[in-house]
Amino acid sequence: MCHRALLDAKFWTFLLRIDEDLGAETRARGCVRCGAKLHRDLYRRKPRGGPGDLGEAYRRRISFTCSICDKRHTPGSVRFLGQRVYLAAVVVLAGAVRAGLTDWRVSQLTKWIRIPRRTLERWRSWWLDEFVDTRFWMTERGRFMPPLAPEALPASLLERFEGPDLPSQLTAALCFLAPLARGAEVFS
Repeated sequence: MCHRALLDAKFWTFLLRIDEDLGAETRARGCVRCGAKLHRDLYRRKPRGGPGDLGEAYRRRISFTCSICDKRHTPGSVRFLGQRVYLAAVVVLAGAVRAGLTDWRVSQLTKWIRIPRRTLERWRSWWLDEFVDTRFWMTERGRFMPPLAPEALPASLLERFEGPDLPSQLTAALCFLAPLARGAEVFS
């Protein structure tokens, strides 16, 4: 069941480590504008949907600012999906089980991760309408053969990532989606 992956502390710690690695790669490259050194510049987040004891690290988004030109550099993230307040894993899993959104499924999602039906419907609309029009998806969808069924996103995406269990598949899908957390350049 999806709620077990969401409640496992090791899973959330692993996602934090991936984000730290993505941040280290961004910092090592230096400023894309002037090549100067990047300074760590964390900013606050108030993530929803995960276990209540994620700790302070989950309330901070990794980011960097150029030491010379002040350009912000936000690396990809497997924890956050753009500006959404819900954690990326929650958006993907809840979106995947929303197919056939029955009253029972809504009540279970609301109980486990406190997501209102209206939010689930908004995410469904985002996956079906906005996500499929992003530059990111237009570029990356060719990686999947046979093509994914867009009407079944994100479930059809999650199914394509192999792994011994759901947390492994979810981690692979989140790594694929990580560029979406960088910002507007992947959306237009």
